[in-house]
Amino acid sequence: MFAAFVLFSTWIILGIPAALVGIPWTVFTGDITRMYGWAMAIIRMGLRFSGIRIEAEWRAVLDPASTYIFLSNHVSNLDPPVLFPLLPGRAAAFLKRSLMRIPILGYGMRLGDFIAVDRDGRVESAVESVEAATHVLASGIHVLSFVEGTRSRTGRLQPFKKGPFFLAMSTGAAVVPVSICRTESMMRKGSLKIFPGTAHVIFHVPLHPRDYTGRDDLMADVRQAIASGLPEWMRATE
Repeated sequence: MFAAFVLFSTWIILGIPAALVGIPWTVFTGDITRMYGWAMAIIRMGLRFSGIRIEAEWRAVLDPASTYIFLSNHVSNLDPPVLFPLLPGRAAAFLKRSLMRIPILGYGMRLGDFIAVDRDGRVESAVESVEAATHVLASGIHVLSFVEGTRSRTGRLQPFKKGPFFLAMSTGAAVVPVSICRTESMMRKGSLKIFPGTAHVIFHVPLHPRDYTGRDDLMADVRQAIASGLPEWMRATE
């Protein structure tokens, strides 16, 4: 539990003062860039102090003038803090609406244009989330989505949700498949224990919706790309 104590203590000790300064600054100026930069620095420090290292591989150079949809598999609660500081520029993510209700943190995420998702299975809720994400992309902010919708209990790939692919086809934004592994053994689902180690991340070559006739074909290629960057045992569908 020592690594978890170090990680969360670092985030709390540094994060609360940063939020108390950064949130009013953002509200007053309308510019979240400074607070976002502080948040990424604090996330990186927490990971480093707790013994979590990251090996990241980019298989293509991204266009700095373009906005991308990053689609990743999901095996641990460590995945978001591992991935976010690696993303170029500024990014937002889909997340459960309940997380938006967390004091201070939730308000900060709303300021950061994070996209609330209702897991009620209603078509209207899905459409609302996609519309919100469309506005985020249009404002020049990348979108990160864990395309399975929830963490895998076993580490193996789960079926993909269709929402992110509808978003890609409707906006034309290029999709970057992302493979992440080894975090599944560093922080397991249902546990707060953290074990130091090295997370492995691969950012694959972007896929462009204009090259596909439908979202199912795009989904198949994204799945193939993500699977190609995972160990063999993780590639089989749950």
